[in-house]
Amino acid sequence: MNKIKVLVVDDSAVVRQILTREFSKDRELEVVGTAPDPYVARDKILQLKPDVITLDVEMPRMDGVTFLRKLMKHHPLPVIIVSSLTAAGSELALEALNCGAVDVMCKPGTAYSVGDMSELLIQKIKGAAMVDMRKRAAIIKERAESSPQPIVRRAMTRTTNKIIAIGASTGGTEAIKDVLMEFGAGAPGTVIVQHMPEFFTKSFAERLNSLCEIEVKEAEHGDRVIPGRALLAPGNRHMVLKRSGAQYLVELKDGPLVFHQRPAVEILFNSVAMYAGKNAVGMVLTGMGKDGAKGLLAMKEAGAHTIVQDEASSVVWGMPGEAYKVGAACVVLPLKKIAAEALKMAEAD
Repeated sequence: MNKIKVLVVDDSAVVRQILTREFSKDRELEVVGTAPDPYVARDKILQLKPDVITLDVEMPRMDGVTFLRKLMKHHPLPVIIVSSLTAAGSELALEALNCGAVDVMCKPGTAYSVGDMSELLIQKIKGAAMVDMRKRAAIIKERAESSPQPIVRRAMTRTTNKIIAIGASTGGTEAIKDVLMEFGAGAPGTVIVQHMPEFFTKSFAERLNSLCEIEVKEAEHGDRVIPGRALLAPGNRHMVLKRSGAQYLVELKDGPLVFHQRPAVEILFNSVAMYAGKNAVGMVLTGMGKDGAKGLLAMKEAGAHTIVQDEASSVVWGMPGEAYKVGAACVVLPLKKIAAEALKMAEAD
């Protein structure tokens, strides 16, 4: 079996040492080299030909985002951003996703133990190795040319309606944005799990809020799910849907990783199946792994309309492919048609 060749790029010798040690524990990975800055990384990329790069954002001589732009233009490779847990860092990491990074991850710190961090990051590396970079480059170019501007939202309706539940991972930040930008101000209340570290989710929600007609926010315990609002599960917390009379709300909770993830799509979808049933629409978008497949099936069996993103438009057809495999999909659609389908089915009797 050919191992996945990884290059670690970080100005911290301690981080380089930790990541090399942790990656080496997995028999499917091989750390072929490390680099303290992008200039050294450039030479090692040509020499060592890595399959995946882990990249810090804030480094001397050249920042990681600038290096990422150059890399995507001249020598595109799957890149995972491994950034510090700071507000500034999370903003930069989101910018990096727009520039072509396939995923983001936190350095070891207060949010994750080294063990949790390495388990999650190893899974992300394996997912990144599966990404078709030619397809990825085409998607990045198309989005760059469209460059949507922030809009002024209209007043939103306050009446509880259907629920839309979304789960995604690798490539999901762009896919979720594309879906939510098609939602009008009165769109059904939406709950979202995107595999993303703590603190990054807040910046991601704020970015979506500036681009979309609906309100998008990082979920807080007890937030109501109402038309015109999308709630994004915060990193490192599971999110579940609950019902109080005719009103839906979300609760946040701790708990073990599910399919290597916290938040987990599976946890959210199972709660939507229980509390919303046929009044819900569920979708699994691009992502690595199996998270959400059985939960989407539970939603379908409870009467919900379920949508799976097709392989051609997915960055990684792991989660959608698994959902299709277990029979969880009512329909399989390209990304550009998913929002319209979800809104149509949410309006159906």
